Parts: sequence; C-alpha cells; structure tokens
Amino acid sequence: MARCSREHRSPRRSGELSPRVTVEQRGHVLLIGVNRPEKRNAWDRRTIEEVGLAYDRLAEDPEARVAVVYGHGDHFSAGLDLADVWPAIQDEGPGTLSGGGSYDPFGLWKPPVPKPVVLAVQGIAFTLSIELALASDIVVGANDVRFRQLEIGRGIMPFGGATVRATTQLGWGNAMRFLLTGEEFGADEAHRIGLVQEVVEPGRQLDRAIELAEVIAAQAPLGVQASLANARVVQRRENEQAAAEHLREALPGILASEDAAEGLQSFVERRPARFTGR
Repeated sequence: MARCSREHRSPRRSGELSPRVTVEQRGHVLLIGVNRPEKRNAWDRRTIEEVGLAYDRLAEDPEARVAVVYGHGDHFSAGLDLADVWPAIQDEGPGTLSGGGSYDPFGLWKPPVPKPVVLAVQGIAFTLSIELALASDIVVGANDVRFRQLEIGRGIMPFGGATVRATTQLGWGNAMRFLLTGEEFGADEAHRIGLVQEVVEPGRQLDRAIELAEVIAAQAPLGVQASLANARVVQRRENEQAAAEHLREALPGILASEDAAEGLQSFVERRPARFTGR
C-alpha cells in the first residue's frame, strides 16, 4: 500500500496550539488521533465535535476505506471531561456524545459509520473508551491497557453504549462484572471476554492496528461495506434501538438525582462518594 499521506488538521483557535483530533490519510486508511495527552485524552465538547467530523470524512471520502482510531501519548482516554461536558449532557441528553456530524462514533444516537473502524488502545482506557471499543469492529490493545467503566461510582450510568452492547457482545456475566462493580481490568481479561481481539507490546498497538486496516483496505470496498452492514443487522438493529430508547428515558432521572450530584462533587473533590439512593 502506498505510504504517501495528506494530513488534515482542524482549524486552530486563538490561543490554542494544537487540534483536539488529528486526521491523516495514508493510502486508503484514515488515521484519527485524539490529541489531548496533557489531559489523558479526556473528551471535552470540542473533542466530541472533531471526532464526529472525522467519522463523517471516513463515511463520505471514497478514498478512505477504513479508519484507525487511537490516542496520542501514553493513554487512550480517561473518559469524558465532565466539567466541560456535564452541562451539555443535562441540557441536551445522551446524544451529546455523538457530536455534530451525520454519524455517531458510538453508533447509538445516529447511524453508525458505514466503513470499518480499527481501534488501538493503551494505558488508561476508561468509560467511553470501552464504549468506543464496543462500537468499533476490531480492537488492538497494548498489554498495559487499563479498562474501567466507572459511571456508577459517580452516581450515573453509562450512556455511550456499554449497557446496550456489552451483554450481547461479551456475555451477560462478563458485562455485569465491569458494569456493576466499576472495577478496573486489564488486557488479558479484555481479551478473554472479547473486548480486545489482539494484545501487543506497548508502543506496538498503533502499528498493528494500521497493519490490520491495510489488509482490510486492500479488499473490495463494496464487499467490505456490505459484509459490515449485513453483520450489523443480526448483531444490533432491533435490540439496540429498544435499549437506546429505554436509556433515553431512564437517564434524565438518574442525572437529576442527589446521587449524581454527589458523584460529580466527589469527583471534583477527589474523594469517595457517599450515595444515599436518592
């Protein structure tokens, strides 16, 4: 595959030195990198917006046949930047996570991107990282990756697809173990339950993800996209829509609870939360 590239960077804003998301074309592979390493790649509203636009480019550019999504630096992502995103979630609901594009990177609140996505994860990969992995098609993990779905420890619930997909993709008990305990788990456990398809040495995850993406990109594009779409009919359609509707109805009451306020306050104050069930 040709290694020539053309790189797109989101417009810089006054006083900001780099984009939240880098987008680089390598042949038919689109590299999408979350670029906020100083914040452990926590997603703020601007990151959400720019990731969504990158997925739109993947969908609409005929030269882009497959994407590799990764995080710059030592960690994939610590999750949402709650201080920035929380008000939007309360005002606009869980669809905030999908961004402003036509396709939802989490494939829940808008149509999923119609082309394959390979995810490369390392270091901290909390909350939305797991949900993005569940929404992606192949996941390569460094053996130092640390997963954790910790929303219940903040008085809320996951709303990027973990409750919708984990039980069917990973098995009920495997899903409940990390959804209901909020415990951290590593690469070996993620591989055992099927969240990660391949484990490599740290620093190798992106290269290996690109290798797999290049193999996919060398196949017939229409056949790849039709295979992906047909597999999704069996895996996702009706059950996911029903679960998403239930989530949309359940989440506002959770977000408005005293426990949610306590969870956010304890996060800000860096102390254990004291929940009351109200």
